[in-house]
Amino acid sequence: MPIVNRVADLQSDIQAWRRDIHQHPELLYDVHRTAAFVADRLREFGCDEVVTGIGQTGVVGVIKGNKPAGEGLKAIGMRADMDALPVDEQTNLPYASKIPGKMHACGHDGHTAMLLGAARYLAETRNFAGDAVVIFQPAEEGGAGGAAMVKDGMMERFGIEQVYGMHNGPGIPIGSFAIRPGPIMAATDEVDLMIEGLGGHAARPHKCVDSVLVGAQLITALQSIVARSVDPLESAVISICEFHAGNARNVIPQTAILRGTIRTLTPDVRKLVEKRVREVVAGVAQITGAKIDLHYKRNYPVVNNHVAETEVASRIAKQVAGDANVLEMSPLMGGEDFAYMLEARPGAFIFCGNGDSAGLHHPAYNFNDEAIVFGTSYWVKLVEEQLAAS
Repeated sequence: MPIVNRVADLQSDIQAWRRDIHQHPELLYDVHRTAAFVADRLREFGCDEVVTGIGQTGVVGVIKGNKPAGEGLKAIGMRADMDALPVDEQTNLPYASKIPGKMHACGHDGHTAMLLGAARYLAETRNFAGDAVVIFQPAEEGGAGGAAMVKDGMMERFGIEQVYGMHNGPGIPIGSFAIRPGPIMAATDEVDLMIEGLGGHAARPHKCVDSVLVGAQLITALQSIVARSVDPLESAVISICEFHAGNARNVIPQTAILRGTIRTLTPDVRKLVEKRVREVVAGVAQITGAKIDLHYKRNYPVVNNHVAETEVASRIAKQVAGDANVLEMSPLMGGEDFAYMLEARPGAFIFCGNGDSAGLHHPAYNFNDEAIVFGTSYWVKLVEEQLAAS
């Protein structure tokens, strides 16, 4: 069963919405124009409820089905993210970003437009029983907007029993989906390291505690955690991506600052890595004589797909794309704050093919409009099957 015919008819409208949003990117919680655009469309479609200000600037729409309710699910949630990235766009598209330094480099414009398309179709047809809840979230890119919406009581307020998310996937063919049960994206933790040594003349290192050397030793030692402390059949990444020290070639700097990210796929490995980071930092401080202050922040949790709901998502995707075009993927070490919604309710996160595009967060990336009919059809069929009358 391929694309929903009515969704194909809506392609041009959905594409126009997507390109409008693309031209006006907004960051984190400051998505006021995008949220207003979404809320206006939902009201135009005739949604039964449109609520703004959930999780600061999130928008939730409720569409009630026309079929009599049975003993099954009463409400499911579908989530799209709205925020962009602080990136200068380099696509040269006629609808490129109009805002310098801001760009939809992760495809959230496409996510939002596809869910709007599904909302329009569902409001027209209402061929289901119960409530289809469309969730438009701010601040996925580092602001934990998903957690903010959950903390605002969204799941309870709208009676959401299951929740589903979708992301475009560069490298996955158009018309294909990818998913897996269990961990699908990593927990993302942050480390900030402040090293204080003893500065001095570069010709007299024996009178100094060289913060640069301490930082170099620390980076090397931290890499040994993944190599020698984590089970080789498990996954972990420690990447120290910033190293700031000194401003003269003949001065050993007093201080150095290191910043990085840590990615893991299970709670046990996450706990182990944090423990070992703290031990390694303390050990390097002791052997070098430097003072090292560690700030370790637990950020987004693991995106953990629930088994039953993953089977549902996979089955729906196969209806849209065909059995051969729904792939079981390996976990990704990127992070996603949809994890918070999956901690609150059972559900699943799926990837929809974006074809041979530039990678996510790249200045030449663009959401592929050919994916629209597939992602939107997935949302429509998910509602009509999960909220079918008994």
